Amino acid sequence: MTTIDYPQLYIGGTWTAPAGHDTIEVHSAATEDRIGSVPRGNEADIDAAVAAARAAFDAPDGWATWDPKERADVLERFAAELEARGAETARRVSMQNGMPIWLAQNFEAGFPALLVRYYSDLMTSAPVEESRPGMLGGTSLVSKQPIGVVGAIVPWNVPQGISFLKIAPALAAGCSVVLKPAEETVLDAFLMAEAAAAAGLPEGVINVVPGGREVGAYLVEHPGVDKVSFTGSSAAGRWIAEACGRLLRPVTLELGGKSAAIVLDDADLAASMEQFFGVTLLNNGQICWLNTRVLAPRSRYNEIVDTITDLARSLKIGDPLDPETKMGPLVSKRQRERVEGYIAKGKSEGARMTTGGSRPAGFDRGWFLEPTIFADLDNNATVSREEIFGPVLSLIPYSDEQEAVAIANDSIYGLGGSVWSSDPERAANVARRVRSGTVGVNHYVNDPVAPFGGIKQSGMGRELGPEGLSPFQVYKTIYLPPPPSTG
Repeated sequence: MTTIDYPQLYIGGTWTAPAGHDTIEVHSAATEDRIGSVPRGNEADIDAAVAAARAAFDAPDGWATWDPKERADVLERFAAELEARGAETARRVSMQNGMPIWLAQNFEAGFPALLVRYYSDLMTSAPVEESRPGMLGGTSLVSKQPIGVVGAIVPWNVPQGISFLKIAPALAAGCSVVLKPAEETVLDAFLMAEAAAAAGLPEGVINVVPGGREVGAYLVEHPGVDKVSFTGSSAAGRWIAEACGRLLRPVTLELGGKSAAIVLDDADLAASMEQFFGVTLLNNGQICWLNTRVLAPRSRYNEIVDTITDLARSLKIGDPLDPETKMGPLVSKRQRERVEGYIAKGKSEGARMTTGGSRPAGFDRGWFLEPTIFADLDNNATVSREEIFGPVLSLIPYSDEQEAVAIANDSIYGLGGSVWSSDPERAANVARRVRSGTVGVNHYVNDPVAPFGGIKQSGMGRELGPEGLSPFQVYKTIYLPPPPSTG
């Protein structure tokens, strides 16, 4: 196949020669073949990108000063350019990280433009300034203003969908952005930059500098950055939180998870297999909010273990570009080895593996791994407590609803979750007792209108919904004096 090679970075609205000579070589997760390359950014490139973003924001007539409706016109063109490249975006993501193409067409091709339009509408539907009559005389003018230059650092698992959790509200608010994509998924980020250029986004409003952890760390602490938004591991998030705390820099963190699916005793799980698959094994197990602990009532435990085992065995493993594929490869050799280490740990701790645990036969190339189900576990097993980020589920029995909720809440994480029942009202009542930022009833969908994020070590702050716009704004108050006395 023809490789996709970019010799330049996107900085300041133009394709710019990188400061260094290193490249990031991109390989297919399914074939291990080289499929492209981009320049590897360094600190000098971050300096240039932040300077461009700073100039775009600070200019007297810059992006931040535009009326929201003026910004919305440009962002509509951006959304249209993203849609025009949607099929290619999905293809690039699937090749890079193994995401099945049917999923990429939803998450990566359509979601970014939807978010751009949602936040543009949100900004234009409400006044940016309001007048509040004072209780002590006078009037207060209260406005929401863009926070400034945003350093956005995103992972490889849903690269465009997650990027636009940050880019869409930031741009709608009037901020400028320096995006640091993960090394594993850079080709889609550069295609997004092409869309930004074609849409006529002002120079410096979006800048893309890929690189490793050291480049991300430099961006986080850069003196020209006003706000950091990060999605990734809890370990990296902890360091970023410490750095931003020291700098008194606002930060949003969406981190890891070990969410629980509570199957109640009246659930008809066999009738909800498509939704249950979407909650537990979607994207080859590489999503932070997936419910990788399944809590089943003891009265139906063996039946539910068999049902979930049959589901895992039925999933077609194959080329992620094949629309019939349900399970593609993991993103990299390193990631597969990490997941295999957890499978070995589960077996060594006495878990019963009902299916999976191996590399599938017939796949000599690519980082494929069978979906793996562990049964007869308690909540103290390593595979029940630590985030694996692969197609591995831990099935844990419980005696009653109270114990199920207690097990679900017994985690250092609190990002996602679900409750399964033939009675949605009963399930919702159980969901209210689960300590997590989000919980689904008989399914799980990140709807753009509602806030998404975690508690405990799953992060802080929220994305999506109006709550996802607020972190990119600051309040400003102007106190006006009372009118002169006419007496």
